[in-house]
Amino acid sequence: MIPSVVAAAAGNEFEQQPLPYAYNALEPYIDAMTMEIHYSKHAAAYAKNLADACVAEKVNPQTTSLETLMKNISKYSAKMRNNGGGHFNHEFFWKCMKPGTSTQPSGKLAAAINQSFGSFEAFKTAFADAGKNRFGSGWAWLVQTADGNLKIGSTPNQDNPLMDISDLKGTPLLGLDVWEHAYYLKYQNKRPDYINNWFNIVNWDFVGSQLK
Repeated sequence: MIPSVVAAAAGNEFEQQPLPYAYNALEPYIDAMTMEIHYSKHAAAYAKNLADACVAEKVNPQTTSLETLMKNISKYSAKMRNNGGGHFNHEFFWKCMKPGTSTQPSGKLAAAINQSFGSFEAFKTAFADAGKNRFGSGWAWLVQTADGNLKIGSTPNQDNPLMDISDLKGTPLLGLDVWEHAYYLKYQNKRPDYINNWFNIVNWDFVGSQLK
């Protein structure tokens, strides 16, 4: 059963969307309890707090896109940065995964990965390292830069590559949550195991659809 949505703000992008699969759909790689807590507690809180920040800082979700907000985040408060980033990142993260056994990228995405990293295996190693080596909490990303090339990197906390304050800049293609709440119930301190298993549920169709 798909969990119910927790609406947070008037603009569609600014609301928490329904999870596109059941809490247990990504097992055994991500357990149902982790997914339920992650979606219904952590992600829901980011959406609610973003709505509060929008009211306080006079951001109208009907006339401002979430992407535009991210690209101008330096103009806003830490609350807006943390919760706007947290909301965007989680909504993106859910789409990066799908039930079943993941296949490898194909078509233009596969070609772009091979061109940028040499091979799919080399890409996986570099992406996993970005997640493993992120000190504390944060995200690992595959992005397409302004010149059309692909790049791997990570961001701290709830920052993302769309933000004007981010050292890593580009269009997100794939994002991985490496906050402990994303994996600790199942993997405890073994973040590398979580990352390696996560590749089994990557939605490469979605990733490819983000490629420009």
